[in-house]
Amino acid sequence: MMLDDFGSDFVTLTDEDGKEYEMEVLHTLEYNGNVYYALCPADSEDELNLEIVIMRQEEEDGESFLVNVTDEDEEEAVFERFLFETEDEEEEE
Repeated sequence: MMLDDFGSDFVTLTDEDGKEYEMEVLHTLEYNGNVYYALCPADSEDELNLEIVIMRQEEEDGESFLVNVTDEDEEEAVFERFLFETEDEEEEE
């Protein structure tokens, strides 16, 4: 999926069929040498039951794009790291 910045907290993802999805960036993090994004649909209104998607940033020919994380262990490890980092941020506030 192509990554187009839509603002500091939102990105528009375009799938292989050209369909666009506006996503809110909840958090970015580096883990095991990769950059990951924790995203949720921008139109999500239920903050208690967010559908969170973890995607990995990759680059090709100087262009950044996001790919689905297909390895369940990788996705789970990144999600746990996301929870840990966001808990730390909340405690600091």
